[in-house]
Amino acid sequence: MLLPTRGKLLPMLPVQSYFEQLEVDMSAPVKDGQRWRHRIMVKGVRASGTFDTKAAALKWETQQRIRLSSDIQASANLTCADAFRRYETQVSRKKRGFKWEAGRLAAMAASSLGSVTMRDISASHIAAWRDERLRSVQGGTVTREMNLLSHVFSVARKEWKWLTTSPTTDVARPKAKPHRDRRISQDEIDRICIALNWPTDGSLFVPENKKQRIALVFLFAIETAMRAGEICGLKADDVKGRVARLRMTKNGLPRNVPLTQRAADIWSMVPDGFGVTTASLDSMFRTARDRACIEGLTFHDSRHEAITRLAGKLNMLDLARMVGHHDIKQLQTYYNASAEDIAQKL
Repeated sequence: MLLPTRGKLLPMLPVQSYFEQLEVDMSAPVKDGQRWRHRIMVKGVRASGTFDTKAAALKWETQQRIRLSSDIQASANLTCADAFRRYETQVSRKKRGFKWEAGRLAAMAASSLGSVTMRDISASHIAAWRDERLRSVQGGTVTREMNLLSHVFSVARKEWKWLTTSPTTDVARPKAKPHRDRRISQDEIDRICIALNWPTDGSLFVPENKKQRIALVFLFAIETAMRAGEICGLKADDVKGRVARLRMTKNGLPRNVPLTQRAADIWSMVPDGFGVTTASLDSMFRTARDRACIEGLTFHDSRHEAITRLAGKLNMLDLARMVGHHDIKQLQTYYNASAEDIAQKL
């Protein structure tokens, strides 16, 4: 039996021999108008180019075969830990999330994946690592780490030529949990304020200690729907009147946030900034929450609470612009109208 390929007929060969023959056949330059197109494949790694003459194409082929063979052979004994280290120095350091990625990559290098060679890494290794991680962290964390892994192996395949296929392609991510829709009651807000030595009567004054600064951050978040990092990063020249200018946000784009009068009044107590880091905010807020005997509350829940409140005042487009959502569908999570609320509108 004969098999067609590029206008030729190849005899039916055993599978391994057939694909070897096909790979050889790919190495023939093809005339394309006044130029020559050439593509080759070395152990599953493809390369292509366009040349003025057939001789130039063949010379390029020789050079590429030597280079690709050398790269593949050199990477045969490299481990995933080597890939993680190279990615951290060459790719992660150029990103805003460098610290998070560096920490994750270091942990991955120390995990069961670290000692596996790039030649041997497979979907089964990734699946085993995923299941191991799910025993200690939430699915959302594992999904973010798997996305990082996927990009590491993608760069290793496309740019470094350490792989011919990515081992993460066929491995399922953990199922995403429903978006949090935790509301914060006024009673809980008051109890958090009391735990942070802040009055509950609505009065404002210049904070005297870090606890009170944390209380103001919390109250400001409920008014603005800003994220913890965005609030902690505010400086004196970022707020003009009733508009806060966020120079860098989670999605990498600047954003102007209109302030309620209450938010503007809170800012007037700390015109040079709140003076706390995200790390101290997280730690001290958790402590205050526990002291107030409140369960299931995170600081980020203040964003959901704020957006839900703002949804009753702004239309969806204005709300999306204020809170930085590019996908309008995401805001549906924050419209928590009860059946009674809807009935009153009918």
